[in-house]
Amino acid sequence: MKNSEPISTIMSRDIIALTREDDLESAELLFKRNNIRHIPVVKEEVVIGMLSYTDLLRISFADAVDETETEVDTLVYNMFTIDQVMAKNVVTVSSDNTIKEVAEILSKKEFHALPVVDNGLLVGIVTTTDLINYLIKQL
Repeated sequence: MKNSEPISTIMSRDIIALTREDDLESAELLFKRNNIRHIPVVKEEVVIGMLSYTDLLRISFADAVDETETEVDTLVYNMFTIDQVMAKNVVTVSSDNTIKEVAEILSKKEFHALPVVDNGLLVGIVTTTDLINYLIKQL
């Protein structure tokens, strides 16, 4: 296993992002349709927050609906905005941070995804699943 391998080798570059103007119903549909659990919230490609599927579960019954459903109950979602639900003050990493450095950050914090930012702009996302898949390939 290479200690100095950059996170850019395992991060997801196909980024699904939200803006604070998007609604929570759209966010849930993105989570379900793309089988993801974290979505960066951006303003012109600058990360301003992170929304997780768990954030939605805290305010709704999203888990009571089959994950393949395309319809969601919007009553609860209409009471909140993405800005109110997303995590702010997001920890980010750059694409040249090593896999080890990112693994250490994720192991010490209580989140499971980090936006990857270069020159202030979102270029990817790395999750604990990305790290686990990397480790599996190494063994």
